[in-house]
Order: sequence, then C-alpha cells, then structure tokens
Amino acid sequence: MKQLVFLCSLIFSSFIIIPAYAQQQPIPIKIKDKDDDTVRIIYIWHADRLREETKDSTNKLQSLIGKVKLQEESTFFYCDSLVINQKDNILEAFGNVHINDSDTTNIYSQYMKYLTDKKYVYFQKKVSMTDGKGTLYTDDLQYDTRQRIGIYSNGGRVINKTTVLTSKEGTYYADTKDVYFRKDVVMKDPRYNLTADSLLYNTKSQIATFITKTLIVDSSGNTIRTKDGFYDLANHKAQFGKRPVIQNQGQEITGNDVQFDEVTGKSIATGNAVYKDTAQGITVIGNRLIADKKTNTFLATENPLAILKQDKDSIYITADTLFSGKFSDSTFSDSSVVTTIDNSPAKNDSSNRFLQGYHHVRIFSDSLQAVSDSLFYSGRDSVFRLFTHPIVWANGNQITGDTIYLYTQNKKPKRLYVFENGMIVNQLATNMYNQIKGTTINGYFKNGEMDYMRAKGNAESYYYAQDANKALVGVNHSTADVIDMIFKDKALNRVVLRSDAEGTMYPIRQVVLDDMRLRGFKWYENKRPKTKFELFENAHEEEGKN
Repeated sequence: MKQLVFLCSLIFSSFIIIPAYAQQQPIPIKIKDKDDDTVRIIYIWHADRLREETKDSTNKLQSLIGKVKLQEESTFFYCDSLVINQKDNILEAFGNVHINDSDTTNIYSQYMKYLTDKKYVYFQKKVSMTDGKGTLYTDDLQYDTRQRIGIYSNGGRVINKTTVLTSKEGTYYADTKDVYFRKDVVMKDPRYNLTADSLLYNTKSQIATFITKTLIVDSSGNTIRTKDGFYDLANHKAQFGKRPVIQNQGQEITGNDVQFDEVTGKSIATGNAVYKDTAQGITVIGNRLIADKKTNTFLATENPLAILKQDKDSIYITADTLFSGKFSDSTFSDSSVVTTIDNSPAKNDSSNRFLQGYHHVRIFSDSLQAVSDSLFYSGRDSVFRLFTHPIVWANGNQITGDTIYLYTQNKKPKRLYVFENGMIVNQLATNMYNQIKGTTINGYFKNGEMDYMRAKGNAESYYYAQDANKALVGVNHSTADVIDMIFKDKALNRVVLRSDAEGTMYPIRQVVLDDMRLRGFKWYENKRPKTKFELFENAHEEEGKN
C-alpha cells in the first residue's frame, strides 16, 4: 500500500507527462513526505496516456489511462485507469485494480478509493484479498495501509484449501494472517461444519480459535458444543475449554478441558470429566477420561465413578481405573472372560459393551454394596464379576468368597453366585453372628431384595436360634451337604439343612460368643460403603488383609 502514499505525494509536488507508450525504463520521481520531510523514490512503469481536467482554479483532476503500473519499494499498483483529485486528497482507480505488497499480500477489485491523508482505502465490487494461504472474498472492503488491516461489514468469505468460512462482518490482519469473523459465522470443511457468533482463524496455521458459543457437527453427525479453545484443521487436532460437550451416537463426554485428535480418534477430558451413555444408562465421572472413537472405548482415572442408572436404586461403582469397550463377535463366555475389542465404530449396541474396574473396586446401591480388587461387567448378560477378595453386602448379610458373580436384571440384583470358599455372615447382635459357608453359594433376589440363599459342598453353619418371641434359645452348629437360608421382610427367617445333616445345639447360657466362629470368619463392616458419598473413603485401607 506504500505506493498509494507515493501517488498522493506525486500529485501535490509535481505533475509528470508520461509518453503514450510503454516505458522501457521506469521514470523515477522524488517525493517529499509532508509529515516528516523524508524523501522517497517512486517509479511510474506504464500508462498508455495522460489527461488533465480543470474543475476550477483550485481543483484539477489528473487521469492515467490504460494499463497503469506504479511502484514504491516492493509494492506494485495496477489498474485500467486512475483519477487523482488534488484538492480532496483522493485517488480513485477503476477496472482490474490490483495491489501487490512485497509478494505476500494481493488485493483485487473493480473499484478503489484512497484517502491519502488518512492512509485509508475503500475497495468495492468483486473484492478479493489473498496472502498465498487463504483468500478473502467480499464486495466491500476497507483497508488501513498503516496497520495493514482489512475490514468488511456487508458479508464475506475466506477460502483456504478445502475450508470455507463466511460471516456478515470480519477483520483481516495481514501481518499475523489472522481473520476475526463476527455475526453468523459458518465454517464448512469436508470433516466438520461449524456455526458461531464469532471466530478467530489464522490462514497460515489453519487454526480456528473459539471465543463464543460454537457448534461443530462432523461428517458422521456427531456434535461438539464449546465456547473456548481451538481446532487445528491442518493437523486435525483440537482443544476445548470451559466445559465443552461432545456427543457421539448416544454417548456424551465433557470436562473442564477436552482435547481431541482426529488422527488417533482419541478425546481426553480432564477436570470433573463426565462420560454418558444414554442408550445404556451409564454415567462415568472422573478427573481424567480418555475416549477412543475408533475402538469405541473409554478409560477413566483419578477417582472415577460409574453410575448405572435405574428408576429407584442406581448402582454406583468406583475403582482406581475404569475401562469400557465393546465385544467383538464370539469373544465372550460366561466361564472365562475374554475381552477382545470391537474396532468397528459403526455399531453402537449398548448391550455389547463391557465395563472393567481395576484395584479398590467399591459398589453401592440401596439394596446391595460390594468391594473387590477388580471387576468385570458385561452388558450382554448384565453380570458383575468380582475378583480377588470380593465382599458383597445384601440385606444385612456379608458374603465372601474367591470369586463372586452378581447377576442383574434391569440393573437390579437377581442372583448371586460365589465360587470357592463362600461364606455368609449375618450379625444378629453385638458379637453374635449367624454364619454359613460352603464350597459354593447361590443367592436369589426378589424385587431387588434377598429372598433365598444356598450353601453347597461341605456346608457348615452357626445359627442363633430364637423362639416365637425373638428370645435367644441357643446356637446351632451344623454341617450338611446343602444349607439353605430363607429371608422374610429383608431379614433372615430360618435355616434349613439338607442331605447328610448333623448338628449340635448349645444352650445360650453356655455359649462363649468368641468361640462361635467358622474357620476363616472375618467381619468387614468397616469396609462397607454405607452411602454413595463414602465410596472413596477407606478404599485403600486394610489392603490385602481380607
């Protein structure tokens, strides 16, 4: 734009007659700047002819006509014709206007008006500005030659490779290659469509910066709602702040900060992050969540909490780490869990998902609580598998064993199965415990409440007998192949011995309470999460002691 400054100075200092033919050598003109008295050299390369028109004694118009070409330093100016108004300090160019500034910025239009004293240019009609990276198109552009800033206010668009951005208003900063879009901003890209009220975009780096509420929709229909962050269109990476929301086919992830890499398909949410699977009714909360779009998996760490929603009694699960994925075909069996991941993102059958918890697993619902070292939950059969020192509490009963399976229906407990070294403990009063153990234990629930339990294989029990008035009669120590426990009104009602039963009744007055213990007995009430707010309390206490 410096050549425009020259042109104005040229008019006010002298008027040069250019021959009506193309010069082989440019005509140098020395120009004295009125503001700071500096002298510059301007070159007139070409004009087919000149014409001068006198309006009055103080106003003369000079015209350069035909293939006009001027130069100041590294800036070139081209047009079909040029009119210079000395009185008003205005320069007007018509037809095929082109300004080339240091081979970095080019502006084209069909009309231009230059206010020489303000160093301000108005471009109209088929205006385009390009920096070699992106091109701005509009019909009305204002350009500040000092600050190298272009402004449009009647609609414009920027095209950068396969990305097109449009808005009603915009400001282009030539030095930094930034464009500030305002009002009805729309960005269209083969991968994403974006709408916002305002947006910053750099044509060199191809980075879009979000500064207001922004909606992004990808080619698969997935949406991102954010009001802070950036998206790198060149490298297909993004970072969103101020709790953005990413929705993907019934799944949703949010956090204080979310990073997304389209190449790897991974989203990382940190700071009170939340993952929701609305189809399956699962919510996962943690300070760090990693979701993989390509494998349809997510990993939650830093105090993660999973919530399995149901009408009245949701199930809450915590662990050091929670992981969820999808089964591939023929990779799951009830007796041996095999977790081959399905990498197909097309399917979204929530019943085909699994959830794994690693270390210090704790579970809470109003009707059931549990702890273990690890957990595996399958959406295919709705079974919780608890491994390594599992403990389950249901209706006042403590259940332990080597491995425990908890079968659910509509996320309510339906059946419980204990593999090896099963034991049930029920506290009747201080230091008084009904106890039953067996090789295996089967328990059955009715309407989410414990209804019936069976210990089988070398079964043994201590049971505090009561009369009709609930007065203690004695303690029955029994062995049998099968021992059944029957519950009524959420409490143990009676014990039934089946097959090869033997027993001894100890009168209550002769009982030494501390002796009424089965081998391996332990009472873990201090480890039971009594409310959902206690899930993270005592999770690491007494590790390895049970």
